[in-house]
Amino acid sequence: MPRKKTKKEEPSEEKPASVQPEINIGMVGHVDHGKTTLVQTLSGKWTDTHSEEIKRGITIRLGYADVSFHKCPKCEGSDAFGVQQKCTKCGTETQFLRKISLVDAPGHESLMATMLCGANIIDGALLLVSATETCPQPQTREHLKALEIVGIDNIIVIQNKIDLVSEEAAKKNYKEIKEFLKGTKFENAPIVPMSAIHSINLDVLIQTIQENFQTPKRDLTADPIMFVARSFDINKPGAEPEKMVGGVLGGAIKQGKLIQGADIEILPGYEVQEKNQKIWKPLKTSILSIMSGGEKIKEATPGGSLAIMTTLDPSVVKSDKLVGSLVVLEGSSLKVWYEFSLEPHLLERVVGAKDKLVVEPIKLGELLMLNVNAAATVGVVKELGKNTVKCALRKPVCAELGARVTIGRNLGQRWRLIGYGTIKG
Repeated sequence: MPRKKTKKEEPSEEKPASVQPEINIGMVGHVDHGKTTLVQTLSGKWTDTHSEEIKRGITIRLGYADVSFHKCPKCEGSDAFGVQQKCTKCGTETQFLRKISLVDAPGHESLMATMLCGANIIDGALLLVSATETCPQPQTREHLKALEIVGIDNIIVIQNKIDLVSEEAAKKNYKEIKEFLKGTKFENAPIVPMSAIHSINLDVLIQTIQENFQTPKRDLTADPIMFVARSFDINKPGAEPEKMVGGVLGGAIKQGKLIQGADIEILPGYEVQEKNQKIWKPLKTSILSIMSGGEKIKEATPGGSLAIMTTLDPSVVKSDKLVGSLVVLEGSSLKVWYEFSLEPHLLERVVGAKDKLVVEPIKLGELLMLNVNAAATVGVVKELGKNTVKCALRKPVCAELGARVTIGRNLGQRWRLIGYGTIKG
C-alpha cells in the first residue's frame, strides 16, 4: 500500500493561525483500537485525564484535543504534511493550514450513549480498526451505524497497529475492512494503514484529512446553540468564598455565535416542585469569559470545543450535572419536551450484539434510550400510532421540531442501537 503522491503545489500565502478550530473530527471505533493513542500522537494530549479513565484504561467521557496542521512548501506529496512548525523531513518553515478539534468518543459498549452524544457535535469521523483483530468487532459495527444514523457523510478508516502484524495479515485485515464497508454509505471511504503509537503514515493521514474533510460553512447569524458535554467546578477544596468563581460549561457550538457578556439560558434547566408536580425551569446566567484552546476569546463560533465561565453557583454544575443541556440566548423559543411523538425508522438487525438479532417492533410500555442533541434520556412508550411512537421522557430534553433522535433498546443488560426517529410533536 504505497504512499499517495500528488503534484507539487505552489506555496500559497501564509494563513494566520486561528485560536478556534475550524472543524470537529470524531475518533470512533472498538475499545482499545487506538483512538486515544492517535489523539496523543497528533496533538500531544492524552484525553483520558480522569482518574477512573486512567485506572480502567478506557475513555469514559468525551475527550477533546486541538491540533494544527502544517505543510512544507518544499517537500512533495504526503511528505509535506505534518503538525510541526518546522518540517521534520527538510527543516524548512512550514505553512499553517488549519486547526482541527479531535473528539475522542468511548469505544466500550456500556458507554454507547456517550459516543452517540459525541456524534452530534462532529463534522466527520476517523474510524479506527485494529489490524490485530478480525473486522468488524461489535463496537466497530455499532459506531459505523451510529455515524450513518446521525447524518455524518465523511469518514476515514484507519487500519491501526500494522506494526504488530505480518504484511500478509495486514492485507487480509484490509480486505475485511473493505468487505465490512461494502453496501454502506461509506463504501468508498479512504483507508489509511498506520501505527499510531509509532507515527507511521501520520503524514499520509493528515493529507487524507485535508483532502476529504472540508471545513463546513457555518451560519453565524442563526440563534446560537451550544451543546454541553461537560460541566464542572474549578474551585479548589477549601477555597475562600470571596475567591471562588462561577461554574464552567464545556462543549461545542452547533450554530450561531456566543459573545462574552451575553445573557444566556441553560435548558432544560433545573427541576422544581410546583402545584404538586415536577417541572423544569431554565437556568439563567451570563458569560463571564470564554476559553478555547487554552486562550481567552471574546466570541466563539462553531468548530472545536470551548469552555464558558458563568455566574452560576459551582454546586449546580459540578461533576457533569448539566451534561446534555443546551446553552441558548435568554428568551430563546427552543422547546423543552417532557414527551414527544417520533416517526421511527428501525434497523433490520440490532447493532453491536454478538448474535444477529432481528429488531422487533417497538412495544407499548417499553423503555427506550433516546439520544437527542447532546442529551441521553429514557423514554417510556405511551402510545403507538400507524407511523408514530409517543414517549414520556424520564428527563426532559431540549430540541427543535424535526430533530433526529437515536433509539436504543435494552438487550442483555446493554443499550443497543435499533434505529432513529424524528420529532413530530
